[in-house]
Amino acid sequence: MNILILGGGGREHALAWAIRQNPKCDRLIVAPGNAGTAHVAECADLNILSRADVLEFAQENTIDFVVIGPEAPLATGVSDALRDAGFLVLGPSQAAAQLEASKAFTKDICDACGAPTAAWARFADADSARDHVTAQGAPIVVKADGLAAGKGVTVAETVEQAHGAIDAIFDGEFGDMSVVIEEFMAGEEASFFVLCDGTDCLPLGTAQDHKRVGEGDTGPNTGGMGAYSPAPILTDAVQDQVMTQIVRPTVAEMAARGMPFQGVLYAGLMIHDGRARLVEYNVRFGDPECQVLMMRLGGQVLDLLLACAEERLADMAVNWADDHALTVVMAAKGYPGIYQKGTAINGLNSLTETSFEMTFHAGTAARDGHTVATGGRVLACTGRGATLAEAHARAYAQVDAIDWPQGFCRRDIGWRAL
Repeated sequence: MNILILGGGGREHALAWAIRQNPKCDRLIVAPGNAGTAHVAECADLNILSRADVLEFAQENTIDFVVIGPEAPLATGVSDALRDAGFLVLGPSQAAAQLEASKAFTKDICDACGAPTAAWARFADADSARDHVTAQGAPIVVKADGLAAGKGVTVAETVEQAHGAIDAIFDGEFGDMSVVIEEFMAGEEASFFVLCDGTDCLPLGTAQDHKRVGEGDTGPNTGGMGAYSPAPILTDAVQDQVMTQIVRPTVAEMAARGMPFQGVLYAGLMIHDGRARLVEYNVRFGDPECQVLMMRLGGQVLDLLLACAEERLADMAVNWADDHALTVVMAAKGYPGIYQKGTAINGLNSLTETSFEMTFHAGTAARDGHTVATGGRVLACTGRGATLAEAHARAYAQVDAIDWPQGFCRRDIGWRAL
């Protein structure tokens, strides 16, 4: 079959790498792709936010299945345009994608279905938001009520810090958005991934991300500096509680509202004293969590995604090996602030690419025979092993083999579990 993956980051490289291993995949296109995806698929210069452009491309290339990687095309309704034209698609409708596109929408859903989450309030002006923070005190969480590339959340340790985050959002740092302010939840954060076909839900896997830029989980939030899978904090008992109290009630509430959820539902959770509460939903695979999940799933992921799109998840099961995976993000120095683009990355050709070690590309491009960095998060060096320590060693061996003076990484990925 002909498969199109929309996106150009590490998540999409990992998806392409895994899907290519399945014999059902005949032709694989990644749009726009990057220097890494070019080794496993065709790359296409395509505006993936344009419903018309994506639809025309899919028709011209006789695409059988479209996998939408990032959240932005979902929020603009690309999945709706494709489905309306008869294409098989992995990704929720524009209406259902509000679970990620609007923090307030998700909170309303949680309130309606009784899913445990933080107390919250939404504000349309800075004065009211600041007054609320002053009354509540710190620590407290300030969120931009919209898509902000994983950077619209501030866990404020002081009232002054919260006021600064409020001002930044209303000053337009992430566009025209309101603010959601939440109670601070203590505990350990982890990621839980579920496939939903509108009716049935299939738990897919667990992971733990490292959001802060600095070692020891310090510094500002990023899109993710590394991850590992499985997440030990998400025990079988906790997963059962999440499915019973959070995921299934959410899916039922969405269906009741006439916007059934079909796609990847990524629940960001806070676990405390053996119980989970929802931090937020994403409506696609996380990045870099996708890299560790794909390393562990391999080619079977295509069968699972197809079953999700074809509304037959009730017949599926995930075949997990008793293994571990860990990924280390290499980012451009200065990230998540100002960083230099176009710097050369050397040593990539010496890396081995197997089911136990793989460096996935995110912000890269091929120029004049060289691989150059084009983004903030640039590479995801990923290892798999029988133990987390073995996966850790394989991931960092790749990091150490790469010659990129303008890049950096955290050296403590996996520290909680290790």
